[in-house]
Parts: sequence; structure tokens; C-alpha cells
Amino acid sequence: MKRGITVLLSVSVLAAVGYFTASKWAIRHETIRFYDASRGNRLVEVAVAIRRDKEMQAEAGMIKLPVAILNHGNTVKFTEYSFVANVFAARGYMAVSIQHDLPTDPPMVTKVGEPYVGRLPQIQRGVANIRFAVEQMRQLQPNADYDHLTMVGHSMGGDISMYFAKQYPDDVKKVVTLDNLRVPFVTDGKFKILSFRSKDPQFKTDPGVIPSDDICEKEGITVVNTDFQHNDMRDTGPDDAKSSIQAMLDKFLADSDSSSAIAPVKTKTPLLDPGPVPPYAPVGKAAAPTKALTN
Repeated sequence: MKRGITVLLSVSVLAAVGYFTASKWAIRHETIRFYDASRGNRLVEVAVAIRRDKEMQAEAGMIKLPVAILNHGNTVKFTEYSFVANVFAARGYMAVSIQHDLPTDPPMVTKVGEPYVGRLPQIQRGVANIRFAVEQMRQLQPNADYDHLTMVGHSMGGDISMYFAKQYPDDVKKVVTLDNLRVPFVTDGKFKILSFRSKDPQFKTDPGVIPSDDICEKEGITVVNTDFQHNDMRDTGPDDAKSSIQAMLDKFLADSDSSSAIAPVKTKTPLLDPGPVPPYAPVGKAAAPTKALTN
């Protein structure tokens, strides 16, 4: 049964903190550099978090790993969401965090009246990065489910996640956003949505982004209203914010993974043109990825 809830996020139970603190030691973290030949050999760096035992089972062909794609906020590094990546990894996911911005990229210019206040080119670039990174990870870890992605993102990364879900609904199973402000939620009920909202006067959500309570209830959208600041929702945020988000996210995954079918989502919505930013398209043989191990 579809259900949507608007709740007030409370401080996490201490048991949840202990759970994630203990489980993170069983998680392997790795950074990998890919180069996209179709976009001038553009660097697309990713950070992978994965449970060691689940990785071994996948490599032995015993299981297919669910995949979560994490997208960072504007000017924030892809490595600053380990507290979220660890929740997914602890649940048996392969969490892949993608670096979308490079120092050589032109500065973002916001303009009122343009789509998403002028951020559409950056959002579309993020979509191209995701598609490229997924194809590269498919080669490195073939025993993972890249056809039913969980899209995750903070702020601008949440907008990229929601936009990707609009463009490629058949490839998405769940969407989790941390205070995305520009791109409206998908409201056709094709996949579950969890969104944490801040209470921050400096970061205002655009009108029309969050659906009404009635639509949320009908389409299975969970909106979590918090007392946290917009920038609390990353690794540099306070521990109570992070542990509370972890506990609610873990419950969402437990509920949705136990009730969701593995079959592809069927939709009549056609794939949309990603727009003027060149999308990823495989070109020849990609340069060999480089890796760095941590933990």
C-alpha cells in the first residue's frame, strides 16, 4: 500500500549510533579516477564504500549488489558524505559517490526566471557524470544491479538526483534527497522518495518543489522536517544531525527493501533529451582507472 508521511525528525537513539560506528569497520572505502573520452577526457572521480563480506559474495557470483549513487552539494567535495555512504554500505549496497565539479569548470551563474534558476547546465553535467560512472563501475564490478539505482544527493546533488530520476525513471528504484531546493519531486509514484528538509532561513526551497501532503500520502513520498541547518547534512555537520539522519535513512531502507520488487519499474514516460550539455557516450576504450585505497 502506498503511503507518505510528514514527520518531525527527532534525535537518534543511541543504539543506532553504536550500530553504524561498529559496522563501518567492516566497510572498505576506495577512490577511483575515470576519464571520459567522449567529453575531452574529463576526469570523473568516485568514492566507493562497500561491505567486505558483500563484495566477496558478489565477486563469487552469489549475489548482485544494490547500487546507491551519491551526489554532493555545490562547492562540496564528493568525499564529504561518508556518514550517508556508510548507511548504504552497512545495508549491503555498493555506495558510489561522484565528483561532479572540477576546478576548470566555468563558475555557476544563477539567473532568476531560467530553469532551476540557471543551474540546468550543471545539473545536466551531473547526469552525464552519473551515466559515465555507472558504465565504468559496471566493468569493474559486474555483479551489481545498475538497472535499479538508488539516487541520493544533498542540496544541488539532490536536484541532480531528482532530475536524473525524471529523465531515466526505469533506471531508478528509490530517491533520497537532503534539502534539494530547485528540482520538483517526481510525483507519479514510480519509486519511493525520502527527503530530509532543513530549517534554515538562508536556504529557501523554491515553490513547487515539495508536493502537498495529499500527494505525498498518495504517491509514497516521505518528507522529514528537521530543525537542522542546510549545511548540517554532510560529514562536517553536528553528530546529532548525522546520527538522526542515519537512523531514519536506515529505517527507510529496511522498509523499502523488504517490500519492493526487484523487477524493473514500468513507465510510459519516454526518456528525455538531457539538453545542451554533451551526455556520456562510450567512445573507444576508456583509459584505465586509477585507484586509491583507504580504511
